[in-house]
Amino acid sequence: MSIQKLENINGNQVVGEEVRILTQLLQEVTKELVSPEVFDLIEQLTDLSIRQDYQTLEGVIQGISNQDMVFVARYFAILPLLINIAEDVDLAYAVNYSNNIGQDYQGKLSLVMDDLVKMEEAKTILEQIKVVPVLTAHPTQVQRRTMLGLTNGIYLLLRKYRDVKQGLINQRKWQSDLRRQIELMMQTDIIREKKLKVKNEISNVMEYYNRSLIPAISTLVQEYRRLARERGIDLAAAQPISMGMWIGGDRDGNPFVTAETLELSAVTQAEVILGYYLQMVEKLYAAFSMSTNLSKASDSLIALANRSQNTSEFREKELYRRALTHIETSLKHSLTYLTTGRTSVPYYAKAEEFKQDLLILQESLLANKGTYLLEGDFAQLLQAVDTFGFYLASIDLRQDSSVHEACVAELLRTANVETDYCGLSEPERCQLLLSQLQQDPRILSSTPLPKSDVLQRELAIFQKARDLKERMGEEIISQHIISHSESVSDLLELAILLKEVGLLDNEQTRLQIVPLFETIEDLNNAHDIMQAYFQLDMVQRWLAGNHQYQEIMLGYSDSNKDGGYLASGWTLYKAQKELTALGERYGIKVTFFHGRGGTVGRGGGPSYDAITSQPFGSVKDRIRVTEQGEVIGNKYGNKDAAYYNLEMLLSATLNRMVTRMLTNPQDLDRYRQVMDEIVAESYRTYRQLVFENPHFYDYFFAASPIREVSSLNIGSRPAARKTITDISGLRAIPWVFSWSQNRVMLPGWYGVGSSFKSFVDKDPKHLERLQQMYQEWPFFRSLLSNVDMVLSKSNMNIAYQYAQLCQDEDVKQVYQLLLTEWNLTKEMILAIEEQEELLAENTYLKTSLAHRLPYFNVLNYIQIELIKRLRQGQLNEEDENLIHITINGIATGLRNSG
Repeated sequence: MSIQKLENINGNQVVGEEVRILTQLLQEVTKELVSPEVFDLIEQLTDLSIRQDYQTLEGVIQGISNQDMVFVARYFAILPLLINIAEDVDLAYAVNYSNNIGQDYQGKLSLVMDDLVKMEEAKTILEQIKVVPVLTAHPTQVQRRTMLGLTNGIYLLLRKYRDVKQGLINQRKWQSDLRRQIELMMQTDIIREKKLKVKNEISNVMEYYNRSLIPAISTLVQEYRRLARERGIDLAAAQPISMGMWIGGDRDGNPFVTAETLELSAVTQAEVILGYYLQMVEKLYAAFSMSTNLSKASDSLIALANRSQNTSEFREKELYRRALTHIETSLKHSLTYLTTGRTSVPYYAKAEEFKQDLLILQESLLANKGTYLLEGDFAQLLQAVDTFGFYLASIDLRQDSSVHEACVAELLRTANVETDYCGLSEPERCQLLLSQLQQDPRILSSTPLPKSDVLQRELAIFQKARDLKERMGEEIISQHIISHSESVSDLLELAILLKEVGLLDNEQTRLQIVPLFETIEDLNNAHDIMQAYFQLDMVQRWLAGNHQYQEIMLGYSDSNKDGGYLASGWTLYKAQKELTALGERYGIKVTFFHGRGGTVGRGGGPSYDAITSQPFGSVKDRIRVTEQGEVIGNKYGNKDAAYYNLEMLLSATLNRMVTRMLTNPQDLDRYRQVMDEIVAESYRTYRQLVFENPHFYDYFFAASPIREVSSLNIGSRPAARKTITDISGLRAIPWVFSWSQNRVMLPGWYGVGSSFKSFVDKDPKHLERLQQMYQEWPFFRSLLSNVDMVLSKSNMNIAYQYAQLCQDEDVKQVYQLLLTEWNLTKEMILAIEEQEELLAENTYLKTSLAHRLPYFNVLNYIQIELIKRLRQGQLNEEDENLIHITINGIATGLRNSG
């Protein structure tokens, strides 16, 4: 069988049935909740949208009162969510079905294993690979945790639909249970009325671990080891998947992240993972009822059982249960130590000690014919301990380079080392910083002079990081990312701050220093910055202590906002090639942390294609990828989806490590020259609109819901670093999110059509060259496929309605620029793909959009009307919540909007 994308294996027939059932139940529920007049309005709006009679639809919406709009908006916001659930269930079914019958699909782990075992270095690759999804605090997922719970309840019920069809489950009861969940959903607040705090973000993301990530990762790693073992490779110590976390440690632009939130993040994670271990130990206690009357036990197990506080006469011969009681007691005391720093005996100081006790049970069972008892819960628990330890996910620290600079300047000034550090040139700064790191043992912050609030907060964070590492292990916090890295001194300034709390000295660093290159200019300068950094003797010693690894983070969001889609994608590609080659020259393993968002404008798109289209050699044995916003819910909302998405990440990474492109090297050189030419034109076109057009700012702030998005309770950090009316200071998330809401999707395509058209106009044969590039170069194909997807989700007719929100006629004309470029981009993309329509090669997404477009198109028109009323003072504070409901519904319908 040919390998295909999993979504296309099962077709859409069952999804269609489930969507019809959900739609019917939602209609029944809504009909009972609203007046007949409001229900008739909902049916009328649905019919008008399906018929695409938007002029009449607009008029009907204008006549709906604010009061009646509540349930109208809720209906059209919830229906796309229900459709999402149906599609997620279908995907889960396809995952399990394909695996159970041995069917191949894109991203299947066994396929890449088959290719790997043919290589001499297969064992080394499989042992060392490390794929790390990093959950971040950039939540465009605005739903409350309660709504996520209801979503999961409907998901679990829909998973039983095939049994209902077979008569194995009573259909009436099943449908009643499903209706009850939908009725609760329709009467539950969809979004938060209060702004999230960091502690809420921490607790919210922990839900995904309990619900899906822990079991999915444990199962996947077990399968990984099994597949390798079947192919003659023992991977007993391999940990191919682990998790990362920014929440609680990412203080870039977020003044609410402090030493206290860092402690809370670490402690909460310990509570979650040890709570999981305790649940699993309780399950094993219930199951392991073996008696020494019938089964022997090893001497080690007998000794472990004798340490138990369980002295019940009924457990005298149930040695496994007594041993598990001791393990449970030790775990509870460990949890107390990890969360409070206080100890009770017995306790495990490290996860390895816990594992050793579990291995005593394992060895005893193996020696006494209990092999099958080790499968299931025991194997999953043992695997979880290997993967998650006592820390669950490694927490990254992150701060902007300007904050580090200010802190170091203050330290040097108050210690009478340098009064005007910020006035020094770059060489002077580096010389001074190196002398402090290599020659001066002083703690600069030890002076009695008062410190600024910023410096106190930063030093407190670093001291807390050291305390947590010593209490919970080195892995709890292993790196610090520097946003807006623009020079070597940016990296050395962080080193100074680490030195202050004993996390770094001349010979080693206990936190890896990770630069983040974000803008087009910074990415272009990254090679020279890192070359100068690698040449420093002290840095070479630090890297030697880190097994020659140097992580570099790449920013997709800001580079896109800075230069547009093509310029961002191509600059990131070239930066990886150059930095990889640089690392090889210095004997350094440069690994990349991809700061991607959900939407194409922020580096999103299909993960498998994104990874396999990276430059060959740029993916070493480690890769880290941010996961954020509604993408976390989409990918990891249930254990089936989590398993599949993690499997794809792992398979894609292995694929990119071992599979060379089949593209002719000489052709590749020509392709790169073509890209340089096209990207230069695309960059110019994009910058001309966004940064040079005098009306663009006004258009964006009038013809998008940016102000409303910024007031939405979607995260603890401010929407902008400085001011909401400054695009350069606006965070990339609300920037992209707003363009998604008004259906322009500008960050995913603007500048593409003009640049391709300009290139083709120079020589008609250039179109053939682009078509060849699309067919033969995975990077270019992935680049254009994402544009195709974005264009299919945009709607310039709806965008025109948003443009009418502009009061100034000159400002409104920006829409014509957008429309012209959109049409040109569609024309050029189809010509290069040699297709007649968008999504010609993605029938699954085309069908998916057909299911949902009529409903969230209505939401756009409702949102426009509500924005008009808000700006005319016709909405009170409670009514303003209606706009937030439409924002949520549109984001839900698009699925990758943030």
